[in-house]
Amino acid sequence: MFESLFATTATTTSLGISSMLAAICAALILGLAISWVYTLRSRATRSFVLALAILPAIVAVVIMMVNGNVGAGVAVAGAFSLVRFRSAPGSARDICFIFLAMAVGLVCGMGYVLYAGIITAVLCAVLAIYQLSGLGIRSSMRDRTLRITIPEDLDYSDLFIDIFAAYTTYHELVAVKTSNMGSLYRLTYEVGIADSANEKAMIDEIRCRNGNLEVALTRQETEGAL
Repeated sequence: MFESLFATTATTTSLGISSMLAAICAALILGLAISWVYTLRSRATRSFVLALAILPAIVAVVIMMVNGNVGAGVAVAGAFSLVRFRSAPGSARDICFIFLAMAVGLVCGMGYVLYAGIITAVLCAVLAIYQLSGLGIRSSMRDRTLRITIPEDLDYSDLFIDIFAAYTTYHELVAVKTSNMGSLYRLTYEVGIADSANEKAMIDEIRCRNGNLEVALTRQETEGAL
């Protein structure tokens, strides 16, 4: 039951039309399942979802066209990495799904359709549970990037220590930049908000301290985490 669809009696394999179509159809169905799990509790571009759905079939075709030689198939598929199909680098979660789709396509290309189905079912179920349970969201939902503009005559090293102690769970100065011909400093902090209801109060106190110059509080760019 777990044997390959393709007979491997020699170095090369004889690929039949029916076996090839069965492997491609299986890869397409499993790719759709992976892309559907990817869209759970997340915003995704249509192009990426379509690419994720078709990727297993593409990898399966590559493996089949090299007559079952996995080493040559991986080498050929690696050439695809030279082509950037996304304008922005993927997050860790995106890369995880891409590797899953490639793995399923590789298994389908070798003819182990049942194995591919089991792999897709188990890993997609685990990923869906993680997605729906909000794993990792609670630990980062209060992480913020705080940008503060101050005049050049203020010493920023200990300027906001008491405010951070009252409103944040942690704070770290990650960047300092001069602007306006050196008359202003732009400070960038990574902070953890202790209570989201007190964000406005914290910003108001900072404004009183920095002369009512610009203050920006945004969500940290943590999409790289799975």
